[in-house]
Amino acid sequence: MTGEVAVLGAGMHPWGKWGRGFVEYGVAAARAALADAGVDWRDVGSIVGADTVRGGYPGYVVGATFAKALGWQGARVASVYAACASGAQAVNTARAQILSGLADVVLVVGADAAPKGFFRPAGGNRPDDPDWLRFRVLGATNPTYFGLYARRRMAVHGDTLEDFAQVKVKNAALGAMNPNARYRKRVTAEEVAASAVVADPLRLLDICATSDGAAALVLSSMEFARRHGAVDPVRIRAVSTVTPRFPNTVLDLPDIATDSAVAVEPAPETFRTSIARAAYEEAGIGPEDLSIAEVYDLSTALELQWYEDLGLCGEGEAAKLLREGATALGGRIPVNVSGGLASFGEAVPAQAIAQVCELTWQLRGTAGERQVTGARVGITANQGLFGHGSSVIAVR
Repeated sequence: MTGEVAVLGAGMHPWGKWGRGFVEYGVAAARAALADAGVDWRDVGSIVGADTVRGGYPGYVVGATFAKALGWQGARVASVYAACASGAQAVNTARAQILSGLADVVLVVGADAAPKGFFRPAGGNRPDDPDWLRFRVLGATNPTYFGLYARRRMAVHGDTLEDFAQVKVKNAALGAMNPNARYRKRVTAEEVAASAVVADPLRLLDICATSDGAAALVLSSMEFARRHGAVDPVRIRAVSTVTPRFPNTVLDLPDIATDSAVAVEPAPETFRTSIARAAYEEAGIGPEDLSIAEVYDLSTALELQWYEDLGLCGEGEAAKLLREGATALGGRIPVNVSGGLASFGEAVPAQAIAQVCELTWQLRGTAGERQVTGARVGITANQGLFGHGSSVIAVR
């Protein structure tokens, strides 16, 4: 085990389409996290920003952008980019600084002002960029990938359209109780089925939107937390940022092809499974110890895949777990009690940080109507383009 760091504060700017710049959202989240921690901005020794690549030049140096917006005070600064895993990379960078003694208190911030519609690569010709290739050569947008993965689950495991719809029904009901969620309306399975087909078999309500939003955390050393009066804080025990192994024989965004395994035996686990395993090994726990999970539900089908990748059930058993109510509030292992991306949409640099915010509130017992009774251990899981793993385990 590498050691724990304390989560002193968590804050968010509500998700939506607000029509303002990402800096405004990030500053609001940062100030909320600082207030929650009871820490003055001038006492922060380092700030780590999760980059947005759509905000112009400041978006690529976002740590300094937020430091300036909050008021220059001499803190260390870092900016990280790992697509949808940027927030976890930012948390990991902050944790490394704390454990190495470079800083006692670190502010982690991610924010975005997302475009309307689906994400697309930046302009220019980049024939060695698989993300650019799948868009420009194949016309394969993100929803196309989501649809392919859903079809694979249907063919291999027997998942149905009704199973996918029930994921949305579950998450919408939970998002309706979350004041930070963009979509706060319950839906029925019939409404999911009646929504427009986007990428067969997925409907509009099966796929997450793109959103504006922000999330922030104040992390500290355990010694600082004790001096600060936090005798039993939420603690980050593990952060997984692993990469895939060759050959990768399962379709994985942004690649639309898999590696040949003719000469090399495939790894015994998929990339997403390895993300969770690394987190469990570092934390010294297993899936049986979890109270709650926040996963990357870009689509309803992908949430089901995460159940298996996290070891919440066996391969092909995700739909059964869902039907039993195990992943609902009050079930054996509630998943996405925040409402997930189904209720928030994607604000890319913020979403992995937002997942840790939800774990923090749940482990503190302050999540209100969506509180998981007796929550003690939580895990987050997502992944970024180009093989960025992302999983955080928090305990209390």
